[in-house]
Amino acid sequence: MSRDERTRKQAVNLRLVSTERVGQRHWLLRLTSEEQLPRMKPGQFVEVLAANSPSTFLRRPISINFFDEAANELWLLVAAVGDGTRSLTALEPGQEVNCVLPLGHGFSMEKGKRRLLVGGGVGVAPLLYMGAKMQEMGDEPTFLLGARGKGDLLEVELFRRWGRVLLTTEDGSAGVKGFVTDHPIIREEPFDFIATCGPLPMMKAVARVARERNIECEASLENLMACGLGACLCCVEKTIDGNLCVCTEGPVFNTRRLLWT
Repeated sequence: MSRDERTRKQAVNLRLVSTERVGQRHWLLRLTSEEQLPRMKPGQFVEVLAANSPSTFLRRPISINFFDEAANELWLLVAAVGDGTRSLTALEPGQEVNCVLPLGHGFSMEKGKRRLLVGGGVGVAPLLYMGAKMQEMGDEPTFLLGARGKGDLLEVELFRRWGRVLLTTEDGSAGVKGFVTDHPIIREEPFDFIATCGPLPMMKAVARVARERNIECEASLENLMACGLGACLCCVEKTIDGNLCVCTEGPVFNTRRLLWT
């Protein structure tokens, strides 16, 4: 298979290797294929068909949590919040899952930058793969992960494989009490770049801190992306360049392009 073929988006049937519960309502799905999967970049996503959910007509956009090219294995971190996602977490190993992948534009990955990766809730998902690719490039990431409480923190031990991990919880049950922007590292340590993904208020707050400190910041938006191809216009975001489809122009944007402030 040529390099161009390896990077072109495809609709493929993947075989479920395993499911693992990693939070109160979150599951890690490991998927593989008999054919070599296309190359994927941190911040890209897949559109997943919830075939076993009669009430779910549209595919579900899910961030690429990790891609092991050598093992040909794709990881998806799924929040079971509706009929479609619950049907995915109920699948048994060996069953097939149809995915369109890889979609969208990912994070900037220039070597040599000191990066802070800030995630909240299931928004931590794309930052795991980003951290792994950074370490592969010879850079060590710093992860700042936030959640409501200790039981809501996701994949903490996996993140520790790839870099330094700092935590915040709103109830103070782990790490610093408060939001991610309450952690002193985000205002005190020198960083060249901040990547963030999670709830919109969190990302806006992170972007404000980045702007105040004159640090480049990219955010992975979680707008509703029903088609993943820019056809349905469900995911349009207002930017300095006009209204753009997040699924094709993003989901990762430099926050200076977004009309958030």
